[in-house]
Amino acid sequence: MTQTHRHAAAFLAGMISTGLLLTLLVGMLLLGGCGAQPAPTPTPTKTPTVAGAEATAPPAATAPMATPTPAPPAATDTPAATDTPAASVPTAAPAATDAPATAAPTDAPPPPTATPRPPAPASGPTAMRSPDFGAQAFLWWRPETAERDLRLMKEAGFNWVKQWFAWQDIEGAGRNQYDWSRTDRIVDQVQAANLKLLVRISPSDVRFWAGDPPENADLFAEFAGNLAARYRGRIHAYQIWNEPNLSREWGDKRPDPAGYARLLGQAYRAIKSADPNAIVVTAGMAPTTADIDIAMYDTKFYREMYAAMGGNSAGYFDALGVHGAGYAVAPETDPGQIVGNPRLYNNDPSPADRLRVYTFRHVEDIRQIMVENGDSGKQIVILEFGWTYDPRPNSPYYWHGGGAGIDPQVQGDYLVRAYQWAAQNWPWVGLMSLIYMPDTEWTSETEQYYWSIMDPSPPGETFWRPAFIKLCIYMNQAQGRQCAYDPSR
Repeated sequence: MTQTHRHAAAFLAGMISTGLLLTLLVGMLLLGGCGAQPAPTPTPTKTPTVAGAEATAPPAATAPMATPTPAPPAATDTPAATDTPAASVPTAAPAATDAPATAAPTDAPPPPTATPRPPAPASGPTAMRSPDFGAQAFLWWRPETAERDLRLMKEAGFNWVKQWFAWQDIEGAGRNQYDWSRTDRIVDQVQAANLKLLVRISPSDVRFWAGDPPENADLFAEFAGNLAARYRGRIHAYQIWNEPNLSREWGDKRPDPAGYARLLGQAYRAIKSADPNAIVVTAGMAPTTADIDIAMYDTKFYREMYAAMGGNSAGYFDALGVHGAGYAVAPETDPGQIVGNPRLYNNDPSPADRLRVYTFRHVEDIRQIMVENGDSGKQIVILEFGWTYDPRPNSPYYWHGGGAGIDPQVQGDYLVRAYQWAAQNWPWVGLMSLIYMPDTEWTSETEQYYWSIMDPSPPGETFWRPAFIKLCIYMNQAQGRQCAYDPSR
């Protein structure tokens, strides 16, 4: 493990918690944060796995089974659909933080201006299945568990795996000094598993020679182009950066939609020059309600990003990336229905239009921005979505986890129903990548443990959860197959 990844392990999942914590910028302790500084979302902590050490006893479906001949326990039978657990959500006033979510921005940047448009590629990527099945995995550190997890994902019916390639861990030694050892192995393993690979390319939170965005856009584009050239046709999609609507992800500077648009366009041009058929996806935004120096709510960021592109995304991206956390309600919940129930948004005092972020279907609000900008022909890629069942009363996720009546069975139901909702209502959605196939070293003391669809499992063992079995049954049926772990077989 490289030094960057030791540090990045405490930063990784970048991806749903910052969002989640920032959504509660005024109401919650920020994960892994320093004061009111947002963290980018569930953060893997590199500590030994202690199976079954949860604050609440796990269901029978989490019992360990031998991986070579996994026979799932009867407790994983799919129950009837669970209603939205709104009634069980406790009323809890948010904890005070340094700045209110509704604070007016200070020293606002000037209105975005159009940036140069990269040339269109000679050929283009093939659209993704709608919806397509994917999950974020952790393949970097341990080849043996990476191979096991990829096999389980394929057997479950997933078609895509998402993996972060941190810039520092590939080109950290200096410009054009590349270490491809782990990326070569990961790409080989994903290909052997007959899965498609979506790679998130972005720095970790460790400062290094390339500097900060957007000033490092030329160097980042060079890195992206070299990566695409090396893995032409083998990395199928690229996510450009992560949550740039947070200052922590943007060199500790105020979020800058125009600056991100410039960086995005340069990376797009470099990738397409090396691999015209690769799918370029924007970053997903953290689902915050804040509009202050360290965070900008997602709909504002997307609108200003489009303005910086002159209202035309040609030459910038092939699909728009979004994050779709479900919080305390079922995936079918209309965003407008939660506004009158403070328990469903943890008493966040933000304006009503921003409170819609506390629902999975907030994705539809982002889609409307695409339509307004003439992008109805492009797909949305949901880069992160999920529900936590965190049962720890002192956790900042408790209010929309165990405190909202979400347990491992409900979590599994909601994940399946999210895919079903998309299949029935969102013909414009492509890949939907859930969180997570777990890191083997997560424990019940770390919050991301409760987002995962399986218990962290060492080599040779498999600790099942209801979510994995339910998804396996649904995704295989949707593709004309049968889940090998279906207890009814």
